[in-house]
This record gives sequence, structure tokens and C-alpha cells, in this order.
Amino acid sequence: MFKKIKDAMGKKENAPVENEEELTAENENEAKEAAKSSKKKKKSSKQDKNKEELEESKAQTAELKDKYIRLMAEFDNYKKRTVKEKLDLMKTAAQDTMSALLPVLDDFDRAKKNAEDESSTEPFSEGVMLVYNKLNSILKARGLEAMESTGEDFDPEFHEALTEIPAPTEEMKGKVIDTIESGYLLKEKIIRHAKVVVGK
Repeated sequence: MFKKIKDAMGKKENAPVENEEELTAENENEAKEAAKSSKKKKKSSKQDKNKEELEESKAQTAELKDKYIRLMAEFDNYKKRTVKEKLDLMKTAAQDTMSALLPVLDDFDRAKKNAEDESSTEPFSEGVMLVYNKLNSILKARGLEAMESTGEDFDPEFHEALTEIPAPTEEMKGKVIDTIESGYLLKEKIIRHAKVVVGK
């Protein structure tokens, strides 16, 4: 009998030990799960933070790229503008010199016209003719050209009307009847308007 009681007590003593082992195993499982969930939370918070940083860096990259494209476009426009201005300056660099030579050309033209008149006693010598032709060819090579005005329609862009006279025919109305002073273009830019008489 004593043995039975001892066995029963032994069982009772062993029972709480087993329960304690079960409890510690459960506690360990709970601790593991808690650790796992805290790791997951940490991971998800890190991922969220990384996503935010990635989006911020993407936004900054897009902004910098936009600024770079705009800057390059502005620089390209600046280069084109300066090249155009330089070309225009080169084209018209001699404008002052050409304008100063125009009265000389006018004098040559008047002398030539006078010499070609049958009633004139002053001939246009061969040497003067050579100088006249050489000067004209040099100036033409530099881009200077005389406007053709007589017989053309009057255009205030090119002509300066000094006076109006009755037109000799109906077709000459509104046209240039006579050119008093020739107009000149320097590389297609007007440097002097033609002074003309217009038919009305």
C-alpha cells in the first residue's frame, strides 16, 4: 500500500514537471512568434522607409533631369543666337565704309552719263573707265549691289519719293519714272533707299 501511495505521489510530482515543460515550450513558441512579428514589423518599417527614400530620390532625379534639359536648351539657343549675331555682324561689318563710298559711285555714274551724252564735250577716258569698273567689281564682290528702280512699281520699302509728276502713259501710273539717286543693298540689306520721281 505504501508503495501505491508513493507511486501516486511520484506521478503527481512528475505531472507538474511535465506541465512546466509544456509551459516553457509554449512560452518559447510565443517568444519566437513575438520575435518574428517584431522582426516583420522592423522589416516592413525599413521597407516603408526605403520606399519613401527611393521615391524622394526619384523625384529629385526627375527635377535635376528637367533642370539639365532646360539648361541645355537655353545654352543651345544662346549658341545659335550668338552665331547668328556674329554672321550678321560679319555681313554688315563694312556697311559704314560702303556708305562712305556711295557718293563716289554717284559721281562716277554722273560723269559716265554725262560723257555718254552726244552733246557733251567731255569724254570719259579709258583710264577712268578702268578705275570705275574695278571699283564696281570690288564692291560687288563685297556684296554691294545697286537697286533697279526706273520703270519699277513704287515700293516705300525700297524707294524714297522726292516728287510726283503726271505719268506720261497709263501704265506708268504708280511707277518710278526717274531715279535721282540710286539705292543700294549690302548683302540683301538696304543701306540707302533710292530717291525717285513717281508718276501719278
